[in-house]
Amino acid sequence: MVRWEDIHANEQASLKERLDGRYSAPFKQTPWVEAPKLIDARIAIVTTAAIHRFDDRPFTGHEGDYRIIPGDIDYKDLAMTHSSTNFDRSAYQQDVNVCFPLDHLRTLIDLQEIGSVADWHYSFMGSTAPERMEPAATEVSQLLIGDNVNLVLLIPV
Repeated sequence: MVRWEDIHANEQASLKERLDGRYSAPFKQTPWVEAPKLIDARIAIVTTAAIHRFDDRPFTGHEGDYRIIPGDIDYKDLAMTHSSTNFDRSAYQQDVNVCFPLDHLRTLIDLQEIGSVADWHYSFMGSTAPERMEPAATEVSQLLIGDNVNLVLLIPV
């Protein structure tokens, strides 16, 4: 994602004109940090595809809560309960890595491209207002810190 200050002034003016006061950031602060080198990264996945363990509570409505997915999960033990009628599940049904690329991270470990994969990963229900997700996202951020994660792969769906 590009930073606002990195957008050319003419493009900023055009965007401001189109937005015309219709948008305001939902959060009070949005800190920016430098990413680690990939070989030093401990990576976790955060997806908004409403993926969870089969034995976990399905997602319902747009509550803003999350599910924890263990890093050693077998894909056959995952389910998707996204409620949006506009959400196309066909790619997920063909390859879970589209929404939850844990296999790809495991391959990158084997190739020594990344440092490690987190013990825990997190899933939210997309199409939920960000304000409703903020308390859960704050909680997940603390869980990520506790797992020594220094890079998150966000899979917005």
